[in-house]
Formats: sequence, C-alpha cells, structure tokens
Amino acid sequence: MLARSETDLIQRRSLHLELVDRIRPLIVESHLAAGTKVPERDLCAQFDVSRTPLREALKVLAAEGLVRLEPNRGAWVTRVTVEEVREVFPILGVLEALSGELACANITDAEIGAVQVLHDAMVQSYRDRDLTAYFRINQQIHRAILVAARNPTLTNACQALSARMQRARYAANMSDARWSAAVAEHEEIMTCLAARDGKRLSEVLMGHMRNKQDSVLRWLESEAAN
Repeated sequence: MLARSETDLIQRRSLHLELVDRIRPLIVESHLAAGTKVPERDLCAQFDVSRTPLREALKVLAAEGLVRLEPNRGAWVTRVTVEEVREVFPILGVLEALSGELACANITDAEIGAVQVLHDAMVQSYRDRDLTAYFRINQQIHRAILVAARNPTLTNACQALSARMQRARYAANMSDARWSAAVAEHEEIMTCLAARDGKRLSEVLMGHMRNKQDSVLRWLESEAAN
C-alpha cells in the first residue's frame, strides 16, 4: 500500500509540473494577457485535468512571479513593472556572467558543438522572422551554458530570475533593431565559448543582459504611453 501511494504522489507531481510547462508559454507569449484572470475552467478542459493539479501548477507559476494568487478571487496574470525590471536584470546579468566564465572552464567539445547547432537554428529562425521559435531556442542556448557551468545552485538561481523576466524579454524582442543586435551578441557569445575565453564571455553576457534590460524598459515605457 505504501509503494502505491508513493507512486501516485509522483504521478500527481509530474502532472502539475507538466501543466506548468504548458501554461508558462501561454503567459510568456501573451496568450494569457497581463492583468487578466487565469481561466481555470477553460484550462482544465483544454488539458483534460482536474482543478487540483492545475492549482498546484499555479502555485509554481506564482513562485516564479508569473501569476498572483488572490484568496477567493483565483489566479491573475501579473504585470511586469519598471521597478521589477531594474531590480532583477542587474542580478540576472551577474549570474549569467558567472555562468559564462564557469562554462568556459568546464564545457566539453561535444557540448560546444551542441550549442553551435542550437545557435545555427536560432539564426535561421531570425531570418525566417519566427519570433516564437527564436525565443525558445534562445532560452535553450542560455540553459546549455548554465548546464555547462556545472553549478546546480547557480543554475537554479538564474532560472528562477529568468522565469520572472521571460514575458518582458519575449515582447521586447519584437523590435527589429534589438532583435538584430541580440543576434550579433549571440554570435560573439559563440565565438567566446568556442575559444573558451571565460573572461570575455562573462563581459559579453553581462552586456547582453544590460542591453536586454534597456530594451525591456523602452517596451514598458511605450506600453505605458499607449
């Protein structure tokens, strides 16, 4: 009986984490708009699940800062604020910079090759003007560098902060000028990674995050003006 209960627990936990992975893109890509109530009944029907795993998933998304849980009012998609961007991005920049330095010290040739494949696919998505694919592959590249750093604590901290900014970063990439600049920055990231130049990659990643912060702030200002 104990073994069966443990198995059931793992299955339930896996289900709500799968829901997190399904709902997060809906928020990041603004299919669930900022400031709106999360349509729990519709999501249950869409994913054919009960309210219990959905609400567990919403708790995880709340911890990531993507939704806000209100007693007796349900879950609401949060808005990204200027204050939050100015608070989070400098820390994220430091963490990304450290990940680059550590990755260059630990990454294997096979891992560099895998990141290069991702980079080539990301550049093609840029040429195709496929922002959704570009953003997804971009996140995979940053994740691969984090993994190559061989520091789980750093990875967890960086992923948690990155999740809070994903939606704004996705929207800010809509600018053609910023999109082009970001691709150029990623070209330099690959050059540094291939050369295992940790010091330079650290600087490039820090600048990459700084430029991203500036573009997000410009996006927020334009949103406020409309």
